[in-house]
Amino acid sequence: MSDIIRRDPRAEWIARNRLHPLHAAMQQTQQHSWMGPNGVVRKNPHGVGFIGPNGIKRIDRSGAQQGTSNKRSAAAVVELPLHQVPQPAFYIAVVPDMVGGRLGSHDRDLLGLAHSLAGSDGAVLAVVFGEHKENNFSKAGVDRLLVIEGDEFEGYAPEQLVQGLRAVDNQFNPRHWLLPDSRTGGGELGRRFAAALGERPATRVWQVKDGQCSGRAGAGQQDLIRGLPRLILAAAECAEPVSETRHEALPEQLSTSVARSLPRIEDLGPVAVDPAAIAMAEAEFIVSGGNGVKDWDLFHRATLVLGATEGASRVAVDDGFMPRNRQVGATGTWVTARVYLAVGISGAIQHLQGIGACDKVVAINMDPGCDMIKRADLSVIGDSAAILQALIEAVENYRNDAKRDAA
Repeated sequence: MSDIIRRDPRAEWIARNRLHPLHAAMQQTQQHSWMGPNGVVRKNPHGVGFIGPNGIKRIDRSGAQQGTSNKRSAAAVVELPLHQVPQPAFYIAVVPDMVGGRLGSHDRDLLGLAHSLAGSDGAVLAVVFGEHKENNFSKAGVDRLLVIEGDEFEGYAPEQLVQGLRAVDNQFNPRHWLLPDSRTGGGELGRRFAAALGERPATRVWQVKDGQCSGRAGAGQQDLIRGLPRLILAAAECAEPVSETRHEALPEQLSTSVARSLPRIEDLGPVAVDPAAIAMAEAEFIVSGGNGVKDWDLFHRATLVLGATEGASRVAVDDGFMPRNRQVGATGTWVTARVYLAVGISGAIQHLQGIGACDKVVAINMDPGCDMIKRADLSVIGDSAAILQALIEAVENYRNDAKRDAA
């Protein structure tokens, strides 16, 4: 008589019920790989991940199983090779816009183009006016950094900036000058500087190849191809940003003082701008909402009180809570904000790619194990509605106290 093997239905129920105290003991150890019958190593797709503290299976993207521990494995820091130019044969000068005191995506494209023009013998010289907040010049492809400071360069002073560039030109004699052909200063400054040098610049350049440059013409419908001039005003995405090398960013100084220009332009100072009218690619402070936002009226009120530009995840856009032009991510808009506040966003890979250049990321989420929490510099675990309400009250109290102190 053959033996009859009976299975305990209660044991199966415990194995399926991850909240049961005996659940962990009933689980079978899953191997990540095993030898198949034909001698081929098989990989178990169900063995990738771990059971979290709440009994929910998590995917381990670090490459090492974390078990049931809450500790995160530190990502390995990859040290990029150092590009050095001890004795530059020539210079490629770049004048970035530095909106908000930091390098923008357009500036990084420009530095990528300068790096390709410099090759191995030349050095990329970045010329920055006034104080800045950028600390990643070395990763952007800057070999030499020249910061020109002074009250005369503050605010809107294009004529004085031209005087500064002329002093740089006399001392370093760059082979090429590169400025962003943008509306945030580079386009105007480049044309003024070209007039001062008597140069005919190439404008709206989107490609440089084989000693020639291609620029947009005819309302953007045609390409104008010409020889590579000394002064280039480049459009966005003119080249790939530097990403495979780090550079020295050695400081440089002017050997002579900059001549003062007669103040024929009066700067009336900045004017208040509606944050909703700021393009997300240029916004300094962005508050984005995702699937975890349940009270969108409260979300809009919070962004208004904070004076931030609104953004959204793809899920929030697809659900109709936010317009398509507010979608952040690889499938939306790549942003470079100083502060990025993610409310109820779990952190899909496309979204994380889109905020990769943000300086500081703050996450508000109920799930402490989501990818956005791992990416964030500061995380707040809790209900988004309660946290936003408390944030609104804190800002209003701060402003009321400031008004009383001023009175």
